[in-house]
Amino acid sequence: MTVTAQMVKELRESTGAGMMDAKKALVETNGDMEAAVDWLRTKGLAKAAKKADRVAAEGLVGVAVNNGRGVAVEINSETDFVAKNPDFQSLVREVTKVALETGTSIEVLKASHLNGEAVETVINAAIARIGENMTLRRMHVLEGDTVVSYVHNAATEGMGKIGVLVALTGPSDAAQAIGKQFAMHIAATAPLALSEASLDPVVLERELAVQTAKALEENAASAKPKPDAVIHNNIIPGRMKRFLAENTLLGQQFVINPDVSVEQAAKDAGVTITGYARVSVGEGIEKEKEDFAAEVAKMVQA
Repeated sequence: MTVTAQMVKELRESTGAGMMDAKKALVETNGDMEAAVDWLRTKGLAKAAKKADRVAAEGLVGVAVNNGRGVAVEINSETDFVAKNPDFQSLVREVTKVALETGTSIEVLKASHLNGEAVETVINAAIARIGENMTLRRMHVLEGDTVVSYVHNAATEGMGKIGVLVALTGPSDAAQAIGKQFAMHIAATAPLALSEASLDPVVLERELAVQTAKALEENAASAKPKPDAVIHNNIIPGRMKRFLAENTLLGQQFVINPDVSVEQAAKDAGVTITGYARVSVGEGIEKEKEDFAAEVAKMVQA
């Protein structure tokens, strides 16, 4: 496969690796971007891929909670101008309310009624009225004894660029108080899963493969190589333990009090975290970047 300059640029931006290292990684992996990231990490030339840094879709996430049920709804727009539009914000608010009452999936939400019409129809009408494409993209539902919400980079009440829900068991007052702190923590750290048990096995296997290859390569290059038993029984398990501590919510150090883990902070407060959801606008969507002038020109032409 031909390695293009654009591929090298994308890999450099997502990993922080040098140009020649990025190019070599792509050549070695036949242009497979994900494998190239792992190749760079094995060589110690990159950190984990920062996929979120390549996301540029606009819009808002609306959150709402009632009686142990919470929802987070993402509606995308083409530009941030529309995300700041009161008409668009009202749409997000109303659709989120419908999701809280009736939504069990994005398909059900689209078919649910809002002011006598299907939500999908209401959104299509807003597209025609506002003059910009919009997409009802995702919805997360979370239930528990207590569900707490938080919005980061709020555009207005109940909606912003990042919406977080946290479900907890335990005394309601304690759960409400510390639940907000846990939600803020999740917004800041973006954990991959609640715990090791809920982490995607594919992610775990991939990380183990990277850490194993890296440890073996470093040991082979060392002036004083360690016995294989030390590598496989101590170094690799230690690195995997650190990976889990950094990427699972319960294992992370609590940002409010870094002396304890989130799990310990919950125990100290007499509560248990049973689930969470973190929805960030445009997460997983790659969109061609435009400069400010081009964005304005497009709106004028519309």
